[in-house]
Amino acid sequence: MHPRQNGKFRTRSYDYEVQEFLLPVRKSLIYISLIAAVLINLMPFDKVILVLRPDFVALVLLYWNIYQPQQVGMSIAFVSGLFMDVIDISIMGQHAVAYCLITFFALLLHRRLRLFNAFQQIPAVLWILLSGQAVAFLARVLAGTYIPEWYVFLSSVIGALCWPLLSFLLGSFCKQRIDRDEV
Repeated sequence: MHPRQNGKFRTRSYDYEVQEFLLPVRKSLIYISLIAAVLINLMPFDKVILVLRPDFVALVLLYWNIYQPQQVGMSIAFVSGLFMDVIDISIMGQHAVAYCLITFFALLLHRRLRLFNAFQQIPAVLWILLSGQAVAFLARVLAGTYIPEWYVFLSSVIGALCWPLLSFLLGSFCKQRIDRDEV
C-alpha cells in the first residue's frame, strides 16, 4: 500500500512504550554518579581485572546522555575526559575525545534507544563503547605509547554486559515517588 492515500499520509502505529517526557534529575545526582564512576575507575585491580574492567565514566556518561540529554552534554563529557586523562596519566585529550564521541552517538540515538529496555540496548551500547575505545586506542597507538593486544576491546564487551545493571541502579535514583494519598 502506498504511504499516500486519498491525499493524506498514512502512518504506521507501533506498540512501543514511548518515554519521551522524563522528569529532569538534579545536577548533583549526575555529578555524584560521575565522581563515583571516576573513583571506581581508579580502584587498583590485578592485571586481568584491570584489562577487563569497563570504563565506568563512559558508561555513566552514556546513561545520562540517553536518559537525560538536556542535563548532560559535550561540555561535561569533555571535562570528564580531561579529568580522566590527568588522573590516569594518559595522553592529554584521549579520554576527552572518546567521551565526546560517545556523547555524540548517545545524543544522536537517544530517542531510539529509549524505545527499548536495557537488555535490548546492549548491542547499541556495545557499538558506542567500541567506537569510543577505538578512538582512545588509535590515539595511544599513534603516539607510540601502546602496543596492541588481542584482548584490548574486551572491556567494552564487559561494559555492554554491565549496562542493564547500571541502567537499573541509576534509573532507581530517578524514579518519581508517588504518594498514595494524592491518588
